[in-house]
Amino acid sequence: MTEKRLGFVGIVIENRIKSAEMVNKILSESGDAIIARTGIPYHQKNCSVITLVVDATTDEIGVMTGKLGMLDGVTVKSALSKGK
Repeated sequence: MTEKRLGFVGIVIENRIKSAEMVNKILSESGDAIIARTGIPYHQKNCSVITLVVDATTDEIGVMTGKLGMLDGVTVKSALSKGK
């Protein structure tokens, strides 16, 4: 079994009205891996930034970020610790 690793995921949503519902659905599906979540709407540009602290396997993070990255107007970046 692949070992869980601590890390973060940064998500930029360029059109909150269009994408927020699907982003939240995907994050809910991955809820067991998420330790903390901070979301900041930026109304002047109709976008949002979400930061997640995660404890998950690389496969779990890959599934979540892959689904998010396929959404139109959503950019995702992640980094995980090298070990435990």
